[in-house]
Amino acid sequence: MAVDWFGTPMVPLPGGYSGETFLVGDGDGALVLRIYRRSPERGGIDASLLRLVRGIIPVPAVVEIRRSTGDTPAILVVERLRGVSLDRVLHDAPSDLDVERLATSVGRLLGLLSGIPFLQPGFFTDTALRVGQDGMAGDLGEWAHHHRVTGRLASWSEQDWRALLGLVDDAQRLLDGEAARTPGRTVLAHSDFNPKNILVDPVTCEVTGLVDWEFAHAGSVYTDVGNFTRFERDERLVGPLVEAFVDQAPGCLVDPIRLGRAMDLWALLELASRPAAHPVAAQAARLLLAQARAGDLAAWPWQTPRVDPAGAGAVS
Repeated sequence: MAVDWFGTPMVPLPGGYSGETFLVGDGDGALVLRIYRRSPERGGIDASLLRLVRGIIPVPAVVEIRRSTGDTPAILVVERLRGVSLDRVLHDAPSDLDVERLATSVGRLLGLLSGIPFLQPGFFTDTALRVGQDGMAGDLGEWAHHHRVTGRLASWSEQDWRALLGLVDDAQRLLDGEAARTPGRTVLAHSDFNPKNILVDPVTCEVTGLVDWEFAHAGSVYTDVGNFTRFERDERLVGPLVEAFVDQAPGCLVDPIRLGRAMDLWALLELASRPAAHPVAAQAARLLLAQARAGDLAAWPWQTPRVDPAGAGAVS
């Protein structure tokens, strides 16, 4: 792949799992180009998702989409959104940062996502956003057993493994109870709803964009709040965020933090099964082990209320 886009240099950007992401150009005309080498079909799906939610969710406009041909990978070109990633804003937070306003804006975004319905849960299979269920486990217990033999979970003691199964059973009962209360409720889940993928205006403290949609699927209304609060326990941020989420979301949400943590076990189990060198997997496995040993989804193994999973760990 060339290091320029029709003569304009491409600068690598962080983020993205199935693609490689580059900034093309600068100023108001800058674009973001994503290459889909590992999952070429995902480029078209991501483009369809961006077109679906644009005008509801702050997402970039699609400029161009190309399918893979021969040795040339699929690409997606979108506009570059203004704003700074939320993780940077929180890390560099000035003393006068309006955390409550920031949290409220993120919570409203969660609420907007929860209002985009689908008929059934599953993964998007094509650019028409049809939903399939191939590869989906029946429940958390089945998912845990599927990942037992890989990554860090393979080295867990039998005692810790049994404790994890107890935690998983409790979480599944919570989720089953909520499913019985709100049968058939399936919404668009971004599924990578963390501060690195949320752009904000650090002056107005308003969300300006939600990026990296490669894990998006039709799922639970609680998936994204669980994702966001996985490594975030600062009540100054979490409290107003959840309040705004509940106010914005259609229907009546019950105990979103607890149900979000139960839903997040799907992601934690998968992350903990990844190779030992994976930095986010290391923090996920540490959190999962603390939860299993305590028998409590609210367990927290760090001394500070925020963790940068890809960095040095706890953040004061």
